[in-house]
Amino acid sequence: MSNLEQQLVDQVSTETSQQESTEGLSANFDTLLQPNDNTIVCGALDEEKVKALAEAGVQHIINLQPDDELDFDEAAAAERFGMTYSHLPISGADDLKQVNLLAFDRILREHHGKKIAMHCQSGNRVGAAVALRAGWLRGRKMETALERGRAHGLTTLEEEVHNRLLVPR
Repeated sequence: MSNLEQQLVDQVSTETSQQESTEGLSANFDTLLQPNDNTIVCGALDEEKVKALAEAGVQHIINLQPDDELDFDEAAAAERFGMTYSHLPISGADDLKQVNLLAFDRILREHHGKKIAMHCQSGNRVGAAVALRAGWLRGRKMETALERGRAHGLTTLEEEVHNRLLVPR
């Protein structure tokens, strides 16, 4: 077998292993969505969940929980398991401001192409941020932006997001 053929076999093996790890994540999480191959949305993390994400091939964690919701040092746990980490506290509707969405967009662009996990307490704020990013920063139509948000966990903040999307940015 040539070197190139071995590299292809190794790549397929790694991708298969990571896909199986991703599929096995649901046992560890109350909330778990995978809107695309490179994105996982989940609820609050602990040490075991961070480890499971790393084993599933996640390279970067984006945490939208404010400090008062955190129970442990997530940044240190991510680093221990070989992942990078971003923290952008969004407490609720009041923090769904354009300045925070611009920071969220910057983080996503910096880690484009990597497998990422985004989380808050339940996934709702992640979904809200994704929907507002789609509408405000990517120019998507209202329904498209809301669909993206729902795919990423948007639930109880949907009416707030809808109202904010009515105002052009």
